[in-house]
Formats: sequence, C-alpha cells, structure tokens
Amino acid sequence: MDLLHELHPQALRIAALLRARGETVAVADGATGGLIAATLLTVPGALDFFVGGGVVYSFRARDVLFALPREAYKGMRGASEEYALLQARAIRDNFAGDWGLAESGSVGGSPHPSGAPAGRSVAALAGPGGEHVRLVETASDDRIANMAAFTRNALALLEETLGR
Repeated sequence: MDLLHELHPQALRIAALLRARGETVAVADGATGGLIAATLLTVPGALDFFVGGGVVYSFRARDVLFALPREAYKGMRGASEEYALLQARAIRDNFAGDWGLAESGSVGGSPHPSGAPAGRSVAALAGPGGEHVRLVETASDDRIANMAAFTRNALALLEETLGR
C-alpha cells in the first residue's frame, strides 16, 4: 500500500519516541478503518510500544472495545472532540496502555449516523501528557482520500504530542 509506505518513516519516529519514554499506545480506529494501527504495525518489534486496539465502526464494536454503558455517550455526537476523547480514554484504559489514540470521523460516500459532514474527523489522545485533540476538515466526499487524511491527522497528533 502506498499510504503505508508513505507513513512508515513517521511510524518509525513515533516508535522511537514511545520506546525512549518507555510508554505504550492503544488505538481506536474509527473512519480510518484500521489504518492508524496498520501504520504503527509497520515498525518491526511494534509489540514494544503497541498494546492493541480495534476498528470502532459500529455500536457493537464500540460496546465491546470500550465497555462503557450507553449512558456514557448521552448527548454526544460522533466526529466530535468530546466523543473522540471518551474513546481515547476508554481504549487506553481497556488495553492498559499509557496512551489512547482515537479517531472519529465521517469519511463520506454515505450519510454519517450523527449527521457529521463528510470530510470531518477528530483525533483524540489521552495519556500521561494530558489530553489533546486535533480536527481536520477536508470538505470532500472522497472516502478513500478522507481515510488517508484522517490517518495522517491522528498520527501527526501522536507524534507532535510525544515530541513535546
């Protein structure tokens, strides 16, 4: 995959930062469909820093991966900072990682259940360095291009936060 080749150098930098800090990350891919985790797993020996995660693309997946009561989401909409942060905290806690990285977005091609516009994604990171969010809006309905843009956004958030 061209995207994984493109992002592999960034994954190597992220891995080096996590290893130097002695920290781990768990990932909740949403509209990215597993591309965030796949990018990190291009690094040999990723088990040193990657503790797991999953693709949260349905309510069932959300319930299984996060183990939160439905009330925890009350009043929240997908592709929002609040929603993504809740997921980042939950994936971190449920996988016993130091960091939780979550992405929630609307890739386009079909209506988003919460009404989020196509091309909107929020990446959220929760860990020892606090909580951080990063929004990207492509204003595009190109599903595949949006998945790549959302993945780049989430990885940039992780790398920039770890590099501080």
